[in-house]
Amino acid sequence: MKQAPPAAVSRFRGSRLGLLIAVSAAAIGVIYGYDTGVVAGALLFVPRQFHLSTSETSSIATSVAVGMIAGALVASRVADAIGRKRAMVAIAAGYVAFAALSGAATNLYLLDVWRFFLGVTIGLSVVTAPVFIAECSPPRIRGALIVSYQVATVAGIMSAYFIDYGLATVGAWRWMFALSAVPAAAVGLLLLRLPDTPRWYAMKGRWDDAAQTLRRIDPDLDVDAELADIRAALRAERGGSIAEMLRPPYLRATLFVVGLGFLIQITGINAIIYFTPLIFAKLGLTGNVSLLLVPGLIQAAALLATVAALRIVDRVGRRIVLLSGIAAMIIANALLIAVFAAGLGGGSSVLAFLGVLLFTCGFDFGFGALVWVYASESFPARLRTTGASAMLTADLVGNLLIAQFFLSVLGAMGGVWTFTLFLALAAVSFGYVWWLAPETKGRPLESIRQYWENGGRWPDDAATPPDTRRGARPAQRHAA
Repeated sequence: MKQAPPAAVSRFRGSRLGLLIAVSAAAIGVIYGYDTGVVAGALLFVPRQFHLSTSETSSIATSVAVGMIAGALVASRVADAIGRKRAMVAIAAGYVAFAALSGAATNLYLLDVWRFFLGVTIGLSVVTAPVFIAECSPPRIRGALIVSYQVATVAGIMSAYFIDYGLATVGAWRWMFALSAVPAAAVGLLLLRLPDTPRWYAMKGRWDDAAQTLRRIDPDLDVDAELADIRAALRAERGGSIAEMLRPPYLRATLFVVGLGFLIQITGINAIIYFTPLIFAKLGLTGNVSLLLVPGLIQAAALLATVAALRIVDRVGRRIVLLSGIAAMIIANALLIAVFAAGLGGGSSVLAFLGVLLFTCGFDFGFGALVWVYASESFPARLRTTGASAMLTADLVGNLLIAQFFLSVLGAMGGVWTFTLFLALAAVSFGYVWWLAPETKGRPLESIRQYWENGGRWPDDAATPPDTRRGARPAQRHAA
């Protein structure tokens, strides 16, 4: 499994707890990615065994999408009530139980039920795991560990395709679903050895436990200063509400972040992740190499695209990275339209591969890398968690629509019009980002709020990032 980048691990300076956090973060990301992507291979075999219609086949992905919404909606309350660590242990246990039960399902009804609860587990994980990492990591490598979680998620999707390919020769879809139970059990045992996060201890007034955990995480840390920062942050986050997000000056920020979350999914990324083998089969491609191994290689390229975006986003800027990724998706849709219009033959199979490759890499380079950056930067501290939750809810609703209707739309409209629709949605996304997205590169969080408070324009005294003004001291850059 993928672990934190070696440079990050080397900076733990002997912190055994920090190393365990890095391993846990990567493992949970891989498991989440695997359980998201594994359905692609299973859908080549489950419909034949259970004699499923198109809508019944869609329900296997839809049940997970519905569960993800349910899990995400309660995740923050669960993590606040029982603690981040216990929530993470429960997530690992959920992955074990529902992955194994999905593999043992004897009919579509049971498969949908267990996949729904697996979706609930994923929804809990999507919210809780990044919080656990951010709150329980040494400050000097916090950004690297959050990046490792994002990269590990893509690695999990990639590994799902490769495992599907390995099991496809015997049609072992049950093992495809069930295999993630093994690493989930291992990471659950690992999590049992960890304390909760210093921030959660502070939320509960357990300041001695918070201080002790901080010392274990980073022996070189100024614990008193860090505890003071936590106190200040907890005070700053009080008083925020959804109502404040829905009126000026933050209505524009809410429109941008929530719209971005919805567009990420409705432009079709999970149609590619869930259904690439079925899309290729629709084009007439056959064989496990074409239907499973090639998509796995595409996800490997997407992994590199994610790393590339996270390496350059603080140098070239958020807008150009995001717009470049969306532009690549537009070109990819045009290629896929051409492939479906021409039919299989000649170089069409190569164009199909290039289209899906460019679409996936464009997404991970742009939308995939930037959405959480903008969600975390667009609101003041008291609204940051609420804003991120609103974005995630919109994201999951878009995911649900794709999971439920993509196969039916593809069957009814055909590939040309389906990907024409995706091209149009990607073009709308490009215009939406061009219209609303600020360039926040090099700006402290405290100054970004001025953009929204000034009606979506930088005030004259903030038109140039603080670290580029003549005579100004460099501003601290915030990790993506």
